[in-house]
Amino acid sequence: MSGGHTSRGHAVEVAALRARYPDAFRIAWPARLATVGVLLGLAGLTAFALWRLDVSAARILNGLGRLGAFAVLMLPPSAGGRFPDFLHALAETLGIAFLGTLTAALLAFPVAFLAARNVVPNPFVHFAVRRGLDVLRSVDVLIWALIWINVVGLGPFAGALAIACSDIGALGKLFSEAVETADRKAVEGVTAAGGGGLHRVRFGLVPAVLPVLGSQVLYFFESNTRSATIIGIVGAGGIGQYLTELIRVLELQQVSCLVLMILVTVAVIDAVSGRLRRALIGGEAR
Repeated sequence: MSGGHTSRGHAVEVAALRARYPDAFRIAWPARLATVGVLLGLAGLTAFALWRLDVSAARILNGLGRLGAFAVLMLPPSAGGRFPDFLHALAETLGIAFLGTLTAALLAFPVAFLAARNVVPNPFVHFAVRRGLDVLRSVDVLIWALIWINVVGLGPFAGALAIACSDIGALGKLFSEAVETADRKAVEGVTAAGGGGLHRVRFGLVPAVLPVLGSQVLYFFESNTRSATIIGIVGAGGIGQYLTELIRVLELQQVSCLVLMILVTVAVIDAVSGRLRRALIGGEAR
């Protein structure tokens, strides 16, 4: 009996709540229909894309079979007596990534303050800087490499410039967002002490955002190591030049040696930069 009384009491409470807050219990059919329509639209778009791009299970399975045959031909990895050349090319790739990332970070740092609303409230300056960063960021690093190869010629210099141009836009956006979301307590303290605008930036904002900016730069260096490999394929220096040449002549064992060298290098950089990023963020938290 007590269970029945409890059930009836609960039903009465629900009925009272329905009567008191009818909008909360009303089924929002327009929102549900809109959700269903969006899901159906995405499903239709996916099906159209698969049909238009001629994607099929048979082609995928056939490709996996050929990929397995290529993998067998790549074993065992062998440098073919060219390991010193490969090592030099790998060092060149790291140099391209390092110089490109460093240049982009140094140029993006001052620009980020111009793009931050809490530093430069002028909407015209803010709009112009943000759109300029959008333009730089919208062009892929491979396109920048092709552009700079035609400007300065083949080689690692073009690769470093390509990475720098691509990363200025991305780092500038990330840096400006970090500046806008920085803790305001230090800025307020500098203002209370009689500091001017430059003092607020130098002693209030910069110390607060430097750990975050350093963490972002380390991540971009890790990512640009892979990008430097790709742009080397179009003649921008580094190990990518060896990769494209060896793939064309089907020297697959040497290709696998290069891929293994790249994987080991990226893994080491990822481990080191990860520890540095955690140290930077941990220092900020303390």
